[in-house]
Amino acid sequence: MRNDTDPALAELRREAEGGAPQALYQLANALVVQHELEEAQALHRRAAEAGLGNSQVEYARMLMYGVASDPDPVQAREWLLRAEAAGNVVAGYLLVLMQFGQGRHGEGAFNDRLLAAIRAEYPPALRAAAIHFGRRANAADQTRCLQLLERAAVRGDAVAARLLAERLMRGEGCPPQPQAARDIAAQLARIGIGPLPAIDVAPLDRSLPAAALALDEVLRPVPAQEQSSRPHVLTVDHLLSADECRLLMASAEPRLQRSQTVDPETGLPLEMELRTSEDASFDPILEDLSLRLVQARMATAAGLPLAHAEHLTILRYRPGQEYRPHRDYRPPGSIERDHPEAGNRLRTICVYLNEVAAGGETEFPVSGVKVAPQAGRAVIFDNLHADGRPDVDSLHAGLPVLQGEKWLATLWIRQGRYRAY
Repeated sequence: MRNDTDPALAELRREAEGGAPQALYQLANALVVQHELEEAQALHRRAAEAGLGNSQVEYARMLMYGVASDPDPVQAREWLLRAEAAGNVVAGYLLVLMQFGQGRHGEGAFNDRLLAAIRAEYPPALRAAAIHFGRRANAADQTRCLQLLERAAVRGDAVAARLLAERLMRGEGCPPQPQAARDIAAQLARIGIGPLPAIDVAPLDRSLPAAALALDEVLRPVPAQEQSSRPHVLTVDHLLSADECRLLMASAEPRLQRSQTVDPETGLPLEMELRTSEDASFDPILEDLSLRLVQARMATAAGLPLAHAEHLTILRYRPGQEYRPHRDYRPPGSIERDHPEAGNRLRTICVYLNEVAAGGETEFPVSGVKVAPQAGRAVIFDNLHADGRPDVDSLHAGLPVLQGEKWLATLWIRQGRYRAY
């Protein structure tokens, strides 16, 4: 519904009457805040067609995420390429984000695109690169990780500031600097952000040359250990780094709410004592490149395309909380309401994000396998047989946390494409 009572909005409308691209852009942004999305999209398109790079990017975002229209990643990419050609580094950054999901990894341009956004001091790019370098054992890359986190934090990236404080306190990539860490923590506390659970994962990669951006490393297959053939259960230790685990917790914490499960009769979500955790689910509109790369790493470890994955979900279990025995494949009514063309949940990958003082194992009762939480450790299991039938042996449980808390990242991966990109 059109808002004609806001004086500031009315003034923006008057300024946009002449069709000046910058005025159209400013009005469109104000309309997004007012949730008048269809008009905002039309205005961004007009300004984009007139050559305004910022509107080209915003119009592309709306097409990426299906804001005011169905998602159209092909058109989104075309508009981002136009903006990038005119020198817009944010467009290049978004093209990198889209590439990790559209099967365009072989294009080879994403490292250069990210580097351009880093040189422009774009905070999400600085953080993504910091986490990328932080996986490496090379001392120069560890220093580079710290420098990039600091640059992002100075530019207002609170997640980067939390990651930086954790590294300074623990002496990761530098001698311990507890006072500097406390100073950052005090600034974060003033805006309601507290410390993260302790995480200890050593730098992981010794194979890449120092200072080289190589984002395609997230797509390298990783060795897995089979824990059970019935059901099929694998584990991968150290899949995620300490920075990646902290990233997921810090990004999810403000969005946590009581977990729900799917009613087997109706297919609708509801709260049940079966599942007593808190969780946060990341719609693609909430993703940045850091989150996207972690998900690509998880999907690669599971051996399936990221585009087949449902939204990333982060869970927190406090003492006494659990997820009683259940199966991840979805009942028909649930699938009908949520991308039926994608089929059922073929495979699940869960990654523990922190150490748990006691309890919190993932148990598979049919095989008797129990997997203990360890920061960065992934558990991968099949929910369906090879012919697509639900595998009742995939029954599993998150055992009660006895001491401390447990953080877990989960991707449920469907038989077919779930995401637009």
